[in-house]
Amino acid sequence: MRLEGRWLRAVAALAAYIIKGIALSVRWQEEGDAGVRALIEAGQPFLLAFWHGRGVMVAQAYWRVGGRRIKILISEHRDGELIAATMAHWGYGAVRGSTKRGAVRGARGMLRAAHAGYDLAISPDGPRGPREVLQEGVVELARMSGLPIVPVTYSARWAKRFASWDGFLLPLPGARVVVLWGEPVRIPRDADTDTLIASQRALEATMIGLRQRADARVGRLD
Repeated sequence: MRLEGRWLRAVAALAAYIIKGIALSVRWQEEGDAGVRALIEAGQPFLLAFWHGRGVMVAQAYWRVGGRRIKILISEHRDGELIAATMAHWGYGAVRGSTKRGAVRGARGMLRAAHAGYDLAISPDGPRGPREVLQEGVVELARMSGLPIVPVTYSARWAKRFASWDGFLLPLPGARVVVLWGEPVRIPRDADTDTLIASQRALEATMIGLRQRADARVGRLD
């Protein structure tokens, strides 16, 4: 069933309330956040990158390190409407598009947001996978915008892992949530094709490694 109008707004409000409630109840443990905090304190916008299945708590983690102005790339699929409406309840803006479908429009919207001083956020294996396979869009966006990429992930042992393509992980109330931030990665504006491909592979490996380390911290085996 497609949610529209007041039903979409009602479900989005409920989802935002539940996720915010979970975020307030969990025990946060952040590591490696010095780099992203330094960017925020310096007023340097950046591009936040996280795997699709580990995105639900990233909005809250971003707020906790001092982030306030962000635009999130959200797919043009129907489920993107619900995600965008949910994010709006936290004051986060959306740019519709993806690393695949609607890529040109999404890139233009993200570049406009970057030029306006917003931080950007993208899940580079979205909107439909394959899981943890990094699409080239995030690296190209970093090159065009000049923004550093900041990878981030989280994990929790006490959590619900959904049987979805992305292995969506939702921490349960009261869980210990470990958030791992990676070092900022800069892509030169004059990077050639070989450099972009190498950067794409390196970023993918970094993001997979962060997720694996976060899982190890909390004892997740799946």
